[in-house]
Amino acid sequence: MPRMRAPRSRGRRIVVRALWSLGALIVLIVVGTLVWTQVGVMSAEPDPLAQARANPALEIEDAPEGTVLSPADGDSDVGLVFIPGAKVQPEGYVATLQELAAEDGITVVITRPWLNLAFFDPRGLDAFTSAASDVDSWMVGGHSLGGVRACQLAPDADALVLFASYCANDLSDSGVPVLSLSGSEDGLSTPEKIADARDLLPADAELVEIDGASHASFGSYGPQAGDGTPTITDAAVRVQITELVGDLAAAVR
Repeated sequence: MPRMRAPRSRGRRIVVRALWSLGALIVLIVVGTLVWTQVGVMSAEPDPLAQARANPALEIEDAPEGTVLSPADGDSDVGLVFIPGAKVQPEGYVATLQELAAEDGITVVITRPWLNLAFFDPRGLDAFTSAASDVDSWMVGGHSLGGVRACQLAPDADALVLFASYCANDLSDSGVPVLSLSGSEDGLSTPEKIADARDLLPADAELVEIDGASHASFGSYGPQAGDGTPTITDAAVRVQITELVGDLAAAVR
């Protein structure tokens, strides 16, 4: 009789070993993913960040919802929830977005995506707008992968702003006002990729290509692998971003 049970025992051992192997593989994948999300995070360039912090018309707060930029006089009735690109430190966008608050009175909430990747962050728009409960109207936007996530949150917002990004979900019938900013020298969200996704946006979406801007021109975190070479200064790009987003904010007020 014991000999008749041997095949069953061997089968159980094989199943147990297979389950242990599968479990070990899952652990390795999870650990590897966690390590990858923390390696190569692009940090804010120190000089532009220091200049923004010295801006007397700007208030910068490290809040639970993210890094909050607001006008020093406290007068703000429109906000922008901004989602960073993949593995870019949120502070890498403070210098780029500072004048939206300082000049145009827009409260900007730069989020901190879970694991530094927007698609790992399932939080809704209200998780960030709570940083400024007195703001009446909210735009949502993001850079690169952050813009893809912003598209998913757009139905809950008053407007959408894409910074060197494009949508993966269909907003063509949403009625949401859309401003899409891109760079002629972008080597990642290339003009061709943005054009290919144009049909996912409403027909009246405004698409503006900033001549000479690269992918990294939409932040202040240094050059990025795979990107093109900008032929325009970050300061010049910043001026155009401030003007164009400011015009959209005025329209949704």
